[in-house]
Amino acid sequence: MVPILIGMQLLAGGARAAEPQVPVLWDAKERLPKPDLSALPRLRFLTTTDFPPFNFLDNAGRLSGFHVDLARAICAELGVADKCQIQALPWAELDGALQRGEGEAIIAGIAPTQESRQKYAFSRSYLQFPARFIMPKGKALTEPILDKLRGKRVGVIAGSAHERMLRDYFGTVQIVPFGKPDDVYGELKAGKIDAAFGDGMRFAFWLGGTDAAGCCRFAGGPYLAPEYLGAGMAIATRADDRALAAAFDYALQEISVKGAFAEFYLRYFPVSFF
Repeated sequence: MVPILIGMQLLAGGARAAEPQVPVLWDAKERLPKPDLSALPRLRFLTTTDFPPFNFLDNAGRLSGFHVDLARAICAELGVADKCQIQALPWAELDGALQRGEGEAIIAGIAPTQESRQKYAFSRSYLQFPARFIMPKGKALTEPILDKLRGKRVGVIAGSAHERMLRDYFGTVQIVPFGKPDDVYGELKAGKIDAAFGDGMRFAFWLGGTDAAGCCRFAGGPYLAPEYLGAGMAIATRADDRALAAAFDYALQEISVKGAFAEFYLRYFPVSFF
């Protein structure tokens, strides 16, 4: 299975962690039909306020974040900016509000799964969360990762999807399971493990924070493996509103091709996890 995984890694943007890499999940050559939403009386996105940097209240109490900027860009791309609304609710109230028609879509990180697809229609994924390796800056660990990691001590959260992925794809490493992320980071900084494997986004936040103190960096490229890590983030509509979900696909592709998605991504994720 390793060659398939490495192929996905290369499709995800390569292994140059020194420069910010922006995920490209859309085929620019694909032509999606432009929807006509002129008859739509309103397009209200439902989200939350407690999922930074995706959706949160800024210092002035305004709803902000990656999802907020993305929703507004979608409305502009679909030509319905004057009908566009974004409402924040507690997470537990999102589904009920959508089903009662108090909103047209949820943009708050609902994962497309076999179970959730029974309740919602989803856009295509607009952001996925790759697995990554991180290591101390002083150590040289370049591609091909599989060869360079042979026999190395690699920390990972015990019982996680990342541990299963590490065991299946990188069975030649010495896997060192930990109970919590802080333990992984502490051992990595202390030089007691050679590398760590886990969620790229969480690693990016740690690498850019004060706790890491510039000790470490990404090593190699991103690994996308939906069978372990899920399908990523998508916009949810009511199950009978697949036309709106398809309209979001059109808008999301246009936003990506025109570069707006890259702008949003680097604004909220200056340490890229791709």
